Amino acid sequence: MSNIITAEHITKRFSAHTALDDVSVEIPRGSVYGLLGPNGAGKTTLIRTINRITLPDEGRILFDGKPITQQDIFRIGYLPEERGLYRKMKVGEQALFLAQLKGLSHHEALIRLKEWFTRFGIEEWWNKKVEDLSKGMAQKIQFIVTVLHKPELLIFDEPFSGFDPINANLLKEEILRLRDEGATVIFSTHNMASVEEICDHITLINKSHNILSGKVDDIRRAHGGNIFSVQYKGDGKALIERISGVCEIIAHEESTTGYSSLKVHIERNEDVRSVVALINDTVEMRQFSETIPSMNDIFIRAVNGEKIGDRR
Repeated sequence: MSNIITAEHITKRFSAHTALDDVSVEIPRGSVYGLLGPNGAGKTTLIRTINRITLPDEGRILFDGKPITQQDIFRIGYLPEERGLYRKMKVGEQALFLAQLKGLSHHEALIRLKEWFTRFGIEEWWNKKVEDLSKGMAQKIQFIVTVLHKPELLIFDEPFSGFDPINANLLKEEILRLRDEGATVIFSTHNMASVEEICDHITLINKSHNILSGKVDDIRRAHGGNIFSVQYKGDGKALIERISGVCEIIAHEESTTGYSSLKVHIERNEDVRSVVALINDTVEMRQFSETIPSMNDIFIRAVNGEKIGDRR
């Protein structure tokens, strides 16, 4: 898979503050890419550098393998975190105005806007003033205008902020649909649940540095620490004695009425089979599964400078 965006050794300083320090990122074409990090980490600065809103002091941005130019900006749709609409304008009037700024004719913009307004169930708001919109409704309008010209690259800064769960889910579905239709999506977020649901790849930026990048599934497995959950029926004491020399017992809850549970840490991958065999020989095993850490766990521990296996 080729990269639509490659950021090479980006450094950006603002007076005495270094917002990005030698940050490199590769955004695969056709992916949903999450930029994660605490407030002030440098995520928005990286987004603005990709958009050419600000230029790097060092390094370069490649778009489709070539140094990005001002013309490439027309191939990008950008929804910043700081959003605003002209409050006294009518919703449809403003949407048409913004769509034409993206290069669409009045006729084509009207057709596409009507389709999106119907999809989002907001047709009745066309002739109402922006000042009458709720925050979530206004964000729907801004999302529509951002994607209307069908850009190859979509960049959303905190896209789920201000949305209730139903509308946040609607937005996730639309982001995945746009990806499936060929767009590449970059978004910055603090919502770890959203990352697990829709991101293919992530980069975690902390204190101006890229400290973690890769596929979401690969990162979760790489930071799993070989921790396994077991459900069983039988003699728990005998089971503990049988496997304690091969693995570390992290937690154990016995039940007299149902299945007991056990959590173990197996240091070496080659010992997993023997542990499973020992459990099977000693008790009735119902389940044996690897415990994969959540992106929230990985985020917190990476920012705190811990390895995922450090806390069990």
